[in-house]
Amino acid sequence: MSGIVGWISWEADLTREGARLEAMGATLKNRGPDGQGIWLSPHAALGHRRLGGDGTGPTQPLVRHWSGETLALVWDGQLYNGAELRSELAARGHPLPDPSDGELILAAYAQWGAQGLSRLNGVFACAIWSTRRERLFLARDPLGVKPLFYAARPGAFLFASELKALLAHPAVEPALDREGLAEVLVLGPARTPGHGIFRGVTELRPGAWLEAGRDGLKSGTYWRLESRPHPHDLATTLDHVRALLEDAVARQVPREAPIASLLSGGLDSSAVSALAARHRQRRGGPLLTFSLEHAGNETHFQPDEFQPAADGPWARRVAAFLGGEHREVHLEPADLVAALPAAAEARDLPGMADVDASLYLFAQRIRTAAPVALSGEGADEVFGGYPWFWRPQDLEASTFPWVRRLPARLALLAPEVVAELQPHAYLERRYREALEEVPRLAGETPDEARARERLYLTLTRWLPVLLDRADRMSAAAGLELRLPFLDPRLVGYVWNVPWALKALDGVPKGLLRRALAGLLPPEVLERRKSPFPKTHHPAYLAAVRGWLLEILADRSSPLLGLVDRRHLVRLLQKEAPDLEVPFFGQLMRLPQLLAYLIQLDHWLRRYRVQLP
Repeated sequence: MSGIVGWISWEADLTREGARLEAMGATLKNRGPDGQGIWLSPHAALGHRRLGGDGTGPTQPLVRHWSGETLALVWDGQLYNGAELRSELAARGHPLPDPSDGELILAAYAQWGAQGLSRLNGVFACAIWSTRRERLFLARDPLGVKPLFYAARPGAFLFASELKALLAHPAVEPALDREGLAEVLVLGPARTPGHGIFRGVTELRPGAWLEAGRDGLKSGTYWRLESRPHPHDLATTLDHVRALLEDAVARQVPREAPIASLLSGGLDSSAVSALAARHRQRRGGPLLTFSLEHAGNETHFQPDEFQPAADGPWARRVAAFLGGEHREVHLEPADLVAALPAAAEARDLPGMADVDASLYLFAQRIRTAAPVALSGEGADEVFGGYPWFWRPQDLEASTFPWVRRLPARLALLAPEVVAELQPHAYLERRYREALEEVPRLAGETPDEARARERLYLTLTRWLPVLLDRADRMSAAAGLELRLPFLDPRLVGYVWNVPWALKALDGVPKGLLRRALAGLLPPEVLERRKSPFPKTHHPAYLAAVRGWLLEILADRSSPLLGLVDRRHLVRLLQKEAPDLEVPFFGQLMRLPQLLAYLIQLDHWLRRYRVQLP
């Protein structure tokens, strides 16, 4: 894990811009606290922040000469097929004794150009400057695990791992247009793929590349979900899923560095932990497992259809089964409240409130024991584990199934803001755009086609919310988080497994449960999905309610121009406010909605956001 930043210009002499480049890179210090590097040329400036022990090898920016051309690289990420790539490049005349991942990426680019991206198995965001061609090449990994944003300005082009680094350059202002505000108030904490929220800022989409030069921008896609008939019977499919997941975990477990695993006791984290523990045992090293506990949940947790059981007992049961060292991290409501601003700054946007903050604090604790951790993130998206794949009311809904209670949410906004944003029309447009992208498969039944739509929406519109959370919260803590379920080989294969097989035995993730038979105890394999734990302590609701009332009483608050203050105050003064159904996803109910508004107020102030 690291942070990258830079820009190209045809007007300024960038050899004199070292101080500004360093200032942009300094905003990414949490991503790379162990060192920095810059490279300056007349038309290109590249910067890098390094996290020690991340396997990137030589100091970046990395400058190499290939066939009479000088290439300069900065990149964030990790390759998992370095040995195979090294052999293939050597066979083509590029002998690289003990190369770093960065040198492999440069050699692949020199050999194949953009086509070389399809040979990389890993997570990455990279920028390569060609001195001879005077062109900047950007690329992002297939699922978008690593972030990358850019801004094209007259005579200049800027890029960075995070929005905060772009905003550190005077050419990029923290200004919102009407569409950016709709992203925050209507879709948030989700975001339209490619949308950079701030005016004139764009996110490079997953599986895409872009070139910037004197003649403008050129872009393409090297990886996407492709629909084709599934070639295997059930037995072969089960074997293939198991083998792909085992290989993904094995590739992502570091050889020497200490490694931890996030363990909730659910199917996904337990499977990754079990496979990682086996792999580490073969090499004689331990696997540390960590679980998260919220103070008071043993008293205040109430099961419902979205969270059927508390995680604590299950995590302890699986940890005992694995036999490694297990640690529990306990968070108090006050911890979560205090971390809300830091979580918003880590994401550069108001986010999933205490769900973000808890991961941020969790990652800080894990980082004291290990620099790298594995997570089961992605399994529900790939195998269809969410309630909206199963609940009739969600299957029949003609909108994003995680957007709930929109009228109640809009009632909190100022009427003039609602009139200006036209939120229902905006949401409908974004939903239809997503459906138009779905790669259809001829001959599917209506039910199979509808399941494919739901899977596509989840992988391309919901998963990025969780990837933003996973990357930004772990990066803010200096922890590298790895996600084996999002190996593109596994994702691409399971994408074409018919829904009837994914829903094997009539249960969510039935295919995955059957494929993992023998790896975990039967009761763990059969456990119903329970999402990332959140606090149920009434002290948390009381704290965010009081904080938001203070904000609403502050006449200088920028939030007042966006919300219906009177309606909000009435809601906050109710003994039992009516918002028991999640307004976003599965976890974000009234306490999280209030915390989202607190984060919104902090973000507007801290980033000095210019509203339309």
